[in-house]
Amino acid sequence: MSIVPFDDRDGWIWLDGQFVPWREATVHVLTHGLHYASAVFEGERMYGGEIFELTAHTERLFKSAEIMDMEIPFTVAQIDQACKDTCAKNGLTEAYVRPIAWRGSEMIGVSAQNTTIHLAIACWEWPSYFTPEAKAKGIRMCWAKYKRPSPETEPVHAKAAGLYMICTISKHAAEKDGFTDAMMLDYRGFVAESTGSNVFFIKDGAIHTPLPDCFLNGITRQSVIKLARSQGFEV
Repeated sequence: MSIVPFDDRDGWIWLDGQFVPWREATVHVLTHGLHYASAVFEGERMYGGEIFELTAHTERLFKSAEIMDMEIPFTVAQIDQACKDTCAKNGLTEAYVRPIAWRGSEMIGVSAQNTTIHLAIACWEWPSYFTPEAKAKGIRMCWAKYKRPSPETEPVHAKAAGLYMICTISKHAAEKDGFTDAMMLDYRGFVAESTGSNVFFIKDGAIHTPLPDCFLNGITRQSVIKLARSQGFEV
């Protein structure tokens, strides 16, 4: 099966307040976000024309930017609307939505306080990570080599690009060994998360999930807990 590269697709990307043809939404190779991982992003799903927990995702994007000392030059309401408009512009009602903010190319160095903060929103059709067959059968997992670091060593509550480096390494290693994904422990040796999702266990009829004190408290995670408790499950 041929895969269409993400830089060579039809459609539109919202970039700094206006729609740009997909192939023209580019940045310079000396963009600070590329060299120093000064970028924050979100991953959202649209179902039946509605983006699930849109404002919660946008608010987290702004919080992540604040943690990274980046000031997004738009409001939460403007980004909410831009996400909706981007899906509509591309004719999608079932989609994955990716807002991302990053430091520009005015400065290249550890200190980059005078860089422009850019923001883009793209959306595309992206089904579930796993096929229905895989979900019915279950997936095989191994332990990740790297652990989720202590909150004293990185901004663990930001959805920041740099924090996914060990996720990519761990998932690659898992797939090379015939597994689907890797389970990550935290710096204390407790179960934390997989490389791209939060974890739930069922034990003695109760639902258990790790405390997100050194990894991202996923919006899906929060929604699952809320739904479970509303149905009378102990979490």
